[in-house]
Amino acid sequence: MQWWKDGLLVRIRVSPEGLALALVYAVACWGARKLSLDQFFLPAGIRVAALLLCPPRLWPFLLLGEYAYFAHLRIPLIGKYGLTWVICASVFLMPAVMLIVHLHRRLLARTTIVGVISIAVGAATVISLLNLGISHLLWPPLRETSFLTSALRYALGDFIGILILAPLALLWIRRKEEAWNAPAIAATLAALLAMLVIGLQATPIPTSIVEPGALQLLLILPIPAIVLTCMQGWRGAAIGVAAINMILGLSAPADRPDAFDAATFATQQAMAIASVALLLLGARITHFQNQHRLREEDGKAALQLARNSHLASEMDLRERAAHLRQLGDGMDLSLNEMVNWLHAQGHHAVADSLRHTSEVHSRLFRAQASMIYPSALERLGLYVALQAGGVREAWDATHRIGQPRLMGDPCQLSPGLQLAAYRSIVEAVSILLESEKGQLMIRARCGQRAGQRGIVLVVTVIDPRRGLSRATVDLATSQLSARVLAYHGALHCGRRRIRLVLLEAANGPSGDDAALRATGAATGLHYPGAPSRG
Repeated sequence: MQWWKDGLLVRIRVSPEGLALALVYAVACWGARKLSLDQFFLPAGIRVAALLLCPPRLWPFLLLGEYAYFAHLRIPLIGKYGLTWVICASVFLMPAVMLIVHLHRRLLARTTIVGVISIAVGAATVISLLNLGISHLLWPPLRETSFLTSALRYALGDFIGILILAPLALLWIRRKEEAWNAPAIAATLAALLAMLVIGLQATPIPTSIVEPGALQLLLILPIPAIVLTCMQGWRGAAIGVAAINMILGLSAPADRPDAFDAATFATQQAMAIASVALLLLGARITHFQNQHRLREEDGKAALQLARNSHLASEMDLRERAAHLRQLGDGMDLSLNEMVNWLHAQGHHAVADSLRHTSEVHSRLFRAQASMIYPSALERLGLYVALQAGGVREAWDATHRIGQPRLMGDPCQLSPGLQLAAYRSIVEAVSILLESEKGQLMIRARCGQRAGQRGIVLVVTVIDPRRGLSRATVDLATSQLSARVLAYHGALHCGRRRIRLVLLEAANGPSGDDAALRATGAATGLHYPGAPSRG
C-alpha cells in the first residue's frame, strides 16, 4: 500500500504535433457543426474519421481537441443547462467512440466496408443514447418530448455524418494499395459533376425537396454513384455515398444547427439505406475484381513459367546440338587427315572413296544435329530454318510436302516465339505425315495487329476428299495445346487442316528474350539475340 501514501508517477509527453492535431480537430468540428443539423451531423463523422486516420498514440490529443471543442461550444450554456450537464454530456462521447473503433480493429483488417458500417451503427447508437439519456436525466423539460423520435433523428444524423467521412478516411489510408489512373479520375470527376448538377436542380437552396419535380430528380441522383460503384468498387461507393448525402444534407432549408426539416429527413432515411446497400455492393465488386486480378496474375505467371520451361528445354537441346557439331568437326578433321595421309602414300582411289563417304555422312550427321536444335534460326530467322537443314531434307524425303508458303518477317518476333513456332510446325507436320495420307501444304504468315505480334501456321491436306480423322485431331490437340496456350495462341483442327496461332506483346522487350539469354548464360552458351532482319 506504499503507492497509496507516495502517489503515482504519471509521465505525459506533450508534442507540438499532438497539439497541432488537437487544434485542427477542434476547428474542424467547429466548422462542420456550422454546416450540420441534428439530422445531418458532420462532427460525428469527423470524430470517427480522425480515429481511423490517427494511430492510437495520438488519440489522447484527439480527446484534448474534443474537449476544447465542447468547451467552446457548451461553456456559454452553463447558465441555461447547468455545469453538470455541460461536463457529463461532453466527457463520455469521445471515449465511447474510441472504444468502439478499438473493438473493430480486427474486423477492419478483414473486411473494410462492413467494419465501417458496423462502427457507424455502433457509434451513432451509443452517442445518441448518451446525449439524450444524460439530457433527459439532467434537464426535466426534455422529458416532455418523445425520446424515441429524438433518438432516431440524432442517430440518423450521426450515422449519415459517419458514412460521409469514414469511408473517405479509409480511402485515404489505402490510397497506395491501388493507384488512381487517368480514366478512373476522369470517371470520378464526371460522376461528381453529374450529381452536383442533379442536386442543384432537385434541391435549390433554400427550396425544400417537396417542390414539384424535385422528388423525381432525387431518384436520379444515385445513378452516377451506382455507375461509379460498378466501375471502381468500394472506392467509387465511398465517393458516391459522400456526395449524395452531402448534397441532401446541405440542401435542407435551415437557419440554425438544431433545425429540423421533415421532408428532408424522410428522404435521408431512404438514402441512408441506399448508401449502406451501395457500400456493400461496392465491397463485393471490389472483392470480385481483386479475385479476377489475382487469377489473371496467376495465369500470366503460369504462362511465363510454361514459356521458361520450354526455353529451358530448348537450351538443353541447344547445348547437345553444339556438342554434336563439335563432335562432327572433330570427326571431319580426323577423316581429312586420314585422306591426306592416304594421298601421300599413293592410295588415291581409297582416299577419294573415303572423302566422298565422309562428306555424305558428315552432311547427314549435321542435318540430324540441326533437327535437334535449329541453330540457323538464331542467325537467319525461322523461315530459313524451315527451308534449310535437316527438317527440310526430312520433308523432301517423304515426297509429300511441297514448297512452303512463308510470308512476313519472322525476325520481328522474339526468339522464344520463333522457337515455339518451329517446334509447333514440325510436330504438326509429323502428326499428319504419320496419321494421314496424301500431299501436304505448309503456310505461315507473320504480322502485327492491335498491339500484338505473332505468327499463323497452317498445315493442310491438299486432297479435298480427305479429312482429318478423330484420332488425328485428338493427337494434335494433346501435343500442340500446351505450347499454343503458353503463347496466348489458338489451335484449330478443321476438316483438312491444323491451324496454329502464336502471339506476344508488340511493345517492349520480350520476356522470352531475357529468359533465353539467362538460360543460355546458365548453360555456358552465348545467345546473340534476334537478327536485324530475316
